[in-house]
Amino acid sequence: MAMREVVFVDGVRTPFGRAGDKGMYAGTRADDLAVKALQGLLERNPALPHDRVDDVGIAATTQQGDQGLTLGRTVAILAGLPVTVPGFALDRMCAGAMTTASFMGAAIGAGQYDLAIAGGVEHMGRHPIGLDADPNPRFVAEKLVSPDALNMGITAERLHDRFPQLTKERADRFGMLSQHKVQAAYDRGDIQPDLVPVATRSAQGWGLATEDEGRRPQTTMEALAELKTPFRPHGRVTAGNASPLTDGATMSLLAGADTAAELGLSAKMKLVSFAFAGVAPEVMGLGPVPSTEKALQRAGLDISDIGLFELNEAFAVQVLSFTDHFGIDDEDPRVNPWGGAIAFGHPLAASGVRLMIQLARQFEQRPDVRYGVTAMCVGLGQGGTMIWENPHFDGKKRRK
Repeated sequence: MAMREVVFVDGVRTPFGRAGDKGMYAGTRADDLAVKALQGLLERNPALPHDRVDDVGIAATTQQGDQGLTLGRTVAILAGLPVTVPGFALDRMCAGAMTTASFMGAAIGAGQYDLAIAGGVEHMGRHPIGLDADPNPRFVAEKLVSPDALNMGITAERLHDRFPQLTKERADRFGMLSQHKVQAAYDRGDIQPDLVPVATRSAQGWGLATEDEGRRPQTTMEALAELKTPFRPHGRVTAGNASPLTDGATMSLLAGADTAAELGLSAKMKLVSFAFAGVAPEVMGLGPVPSTEKALQRAGLDISDIGLFELNEAFAVQVLSFTDHFGIDDEDPRVNPWGGAIAFGHPLAASGVRLMIQLARQFEQRPDVRYGVTAMCVGLGQGGTMIWENPHFDGKKRRK
């Protein structure tokens, strides 16, 4: 049986907030962030028959408290979907939402689903990564992994160790440019259309979150050079070249192309292939390299065919290890043209769909680009990649 064409219909997200007591979501429940994102998605797609949704998958890394209890089911009910719509929760750490989207896409491609919702949420202020986790002692005692592999910052330092050409200066410059590109995208109005405002409450009263909280557009190389290296004395990873701890939620709608056409739904991207891969947990940032190679091979494509890359900036050195491997310049305009997680923030399981949202919006503006990639590293030594085709592609050569 031929695989059915799968399309990314739409995606939205909450503004991302800084985690912690001073962050804008300190008084907001994790599941309410997901509910708001899902409601925003449904409101933006009034042609979607709610009872036709086959499944809702919502990822979270730390599934406890207000971020537990099978989020896909509880959030779907809270957002107003019929009780006949099922849901589930999933954990693949940073690639949670990417995994729900890829698995939903596979189910649609196989003809088992027509419409599905995939997203993620992470309230790192309430649920820090690893909170209450109890790793099996054999994981470390039998030297299956280094104890350091459970600290993502140290794994980033190890990338600097392994690849001396990935200097702190290169990482700092990448981080600075990410901040500048995000602000430029905001100034152009490229980011705001896909943000769902969220009501917030604090000791000062009610407020409304409408923009990402962690942006630092005035960042300079001089300021970055003075930052501390928290993971190692005289290290190279700092708060300026790494993503901050973040709260936020993302949500997307995928469909069979035939179902989308039947219902009059848009097709912002076409799913081409996806792949996940494992690497040594001690250098988890290398994960997107083999996952991208696998996804390219499955699609019958080469890295030179990719016109846009949305790479999650968990750490600048992690992105640079990817671009170096594929012979891509640090400042190649195809890579994160609107900036990335160093400025937006990285609410772990939610981030994969943020990459898709931005790529879909860029595809609308770039009919000269046929293929794009969303890729990310994943804690404990994994990588995830999805390749998408631009339905607006007009066959013309790339703009200069």
